[in-house]
Order: sequence, then structure tokens, then C-alpha cells
Amino acid sequence: MVHARVPLLNHHTSGVRKEWYRGDLEEAAKRDPFPRLKNQLLIAGFTPDKIKQIEDKEYARVQADYDKALKAEDPKPEDLFNFDYAPTPVTEEKGVREPAGKDKTVMVDCALFAIQELMEKHPECLFYGQDVGGRLGGVFREAATLAQKFGDDRVFNTPIQEAFIIGSTVGMAATGCKPIVEIQFADYIWPGLNQLFTELSRSYYLSNGKCPASAVIRVPIGAYGSGGPYHSSSVESVLTNIRGVKIAYPSTGADLKGLLKAAYYDPNPVVMLEHKGLYWSKIKGTEEAKTVEPDADYIIPFGKGRIVQQADETKTNTLSVIAYGMGVYWAKNAAKNFPGQIEIIDLRTLVPLDTELIFASVKRHNRCLVITEEPVNNTFAQSIASRIQQNCFEDLDAPVTVIGAENLPAVPLNSVLEFTMLPNADKVGAAMKTLLAY
Repeated sequence: MVHARVPLLNHHTSGVRKEWYRGDLEEAAKRDPFPRLKNQLLIAGFTPDKIKQIEDKEYARVQADYDKALKAEDPKPEDLFNFDYAPTPVTEEKGVREPAGKDKTVMVDCALFAIQELMEKHPECLFYGQDVGGRLGGVFREAATLAQKFGDDRVFNTPIQEAFIIGSTVGMAATGCKPIVEIQFADYIWPGLNQLFTELSRSYYLSNGKCPASAVIRVPIGAYGSGGPYHSSSVESVLTNIRGVKIAYPSTGADLKGLLKAAYYDPNPVVMLEHKGLYWSKIKGTEEAKTVEPDADYIIPFGKGRIVQQADETKTNTLSVIAYGMGVYWAKNAAKNFPGQIEIIDLRTLVPLDTELIFASVKRHNRCLVITEEPVNNTFAQSIASRIQQNCFEDLDAPVTVIGAENLPAVPLNSVLEFTMLPNADKVGAAMKTLLAY
């Protein structure tokens, strides 16, 4: 292997000659690593004839490949749609969701047990990220005990370098490893987006299906406990615009465990968004995020939402609520003021999206409220509303409404301002009341 620092030696673009805009060509030529490599080969005992023989052989190989490419048949228009996602083996819910005789487990521990079971079963499974190794097990203790059980070669810390954490999963997957990695907070994912967008998400598509990049990227997300502007963001709208990535956003421990298992066995890259305000069910009204831990075989396919609460079919004035993450609990608590009138859909995964369940619910109730924790404008939630308008227009008795955070650049540190900015059950209840009045 040759590791070389290579300066730009030629044109940056074929349309403009390098001499017209570069004054560093003479200096750059002195740093050309190719002549240095040839000189080191001579020092190592290679003869000039041998080096020339190697060069000629490689030039001939490149020329032959180029000629072959020129003669290749052009793809057909329908070939455009090949290889967007690698087929997953997980197509139906399996295992026992609520084993008898077990106490409820907090959401963060359901994730820990899921990863522990995967690492016990699959020696190729690795877990790494910031502060997840050693005794700490991550800032939320979501990897506690894993390093002691599986050793530093399978559970380890990384530098504070999100581009490396995400980018390294491409190479890990290519060599047969199955990485589960963690970005400490959603706010920190931005440096890693280049790798997620340009490499990880496109690997399967650009390789014509030869190189699926299987990786699970766990991202604690959302506002909780006055985390301030650098620990409270919701980022799903950016992530859902990266094609080739699957995205989960569970709201209960059982769903988190089942989706983590599905994510691991999926050959595509998966981002697991985990609301840190639900990890321990400490926020009033989120107690149902704590569930009986499913058994080791439990798994949920992506693209299948669940009906959290059904409306009374005998009532004529009802409403469908589409939510995920913390929004599920704002909806459940607000719905107490409208007994029998509110159906709540928990999406569970954002990509793929269970549009069949969404449209069926909206057509049953003729009114729809979509809840997000993000500021509303230009969001994934608004894209859901648009799809509902397009597919359920004749069934709607009221405009599809989206409720979310105030349209501000960041979540404030101050608890009063944080509360004012974010949605809550009272705000959701007010939106429900308005829609039911149509």
C-alpha cells in the first residue's frame, strides 16, 4: 500500500487551463509523489526496465478497460430505478412482543439488551462511538456493561469526529463487519453528513448493487431537560432527504428493540433516532414508553406503523393524528379531553413510510393532525401533510394541519423559553379542538 500526499497537479476543470489561474504549479510539481515513488523503487533494487514494464502493463490495462467501456451498451431507461435499496430479509413482525411474567423496562435498557443479544449472536457485530467504551457506556449509559462483556476490540471509543464515525462504517461493512455506531447528540451529526450523503447512502446504488453498506447509526435526538441549542435539535427533515438511507424513530422500548434488530439485519444503512426524553420515562405523560422487554427473537419490519389509540366508530366527529417520537405522547395526553374522538398513528419509521396506514386512518376520520418536534416550515411533517392532501383530498372535511415547534434557529437553554418554543399536550389539544370544530 502506498500512502501519498498528492497536490493538485493538473486542471481543476477541463474548461479552463491551469496556467490561467494557478501560480503554484512549479512548487506543486516538486511535491509530486510519483517521481519520488519511482526513485524509492530504484533505491529498493528495482531496475529502470522493470519499472517501465510495470508502467506499460498498467497503461495497457487502463486502455483496455477504457475501450471496453466505450463498447458497452447504454443502460435502458428502466435501469434508472434499479438498486435504490437492497432487499431486506425482515418483512414481517416476529417473536414475542410482551413475554409473560416480565416487569416493564425503560426504553434505554431495551436498546442495550438488543445490542447485547446481537453481539452475543454475531461476532462480526461491533459497537463504537464517543465515550461508549469502558465503564461509562455512553453519556446516557445506553452501552453500559458492553465493553466489559465483549472487550475493547468490539466495543470502543472514537475521537470526537463524527465524519470518521459515520465514514468508517463503509469500510467496516465492505470487509464483512456489521457496525453499530453512535452519534452522541443529533446536533453533532452535521460533520458526518458528508460521509452519510456522499458515501454511505449511495454505495449500493452507485455500485449497481455490488456493495451494500450495512450500518446502524444511533442518534439520541430531541429536547430534554434544558439541553440548550447544542443538545436539543430535531434533524429528521434533513435526514429524510438523503435517499438510500432508512430512518426509524420509535416511541417505546419494545419498538426500539424490534427496530434495532431489523436495522442490524437490513443490508442498507439505517439511522435510529431515539428521543432522549423517552429513555427513562421521567417526563410526565411518557410512562408508556416503558414497556415489557420483547424476547430475543422479536423484530419489526421497517415501514409498518401502529395504531396507538383507536377512535370510537360510532362517533361521527373524529380525528386522525399522525405522530412519532415524543409527539405520540403529546397526542395521547391531549386526546384525554376528547374521549372516543381521536385515533393516533405512531409511524415508528420515517423511511420507509407506512402511507397505507396513514391514508386509511385519514379516510376513516376525514380530519388529520400531523405532529412534529421540529419547527414546522419546510419539514418532513409538512411533506406528510402534502401526501395526505394529494391522496385523500375527497375525504377531507378540514385542511390537514401540522403542529410543531416555533420557527426559530435553535432551542433555548432557558427552561421557560424552551417550553414556549416546543409543542406540548395543551398546544396539541388546541389544534385538535380547532379541527374537530369543522
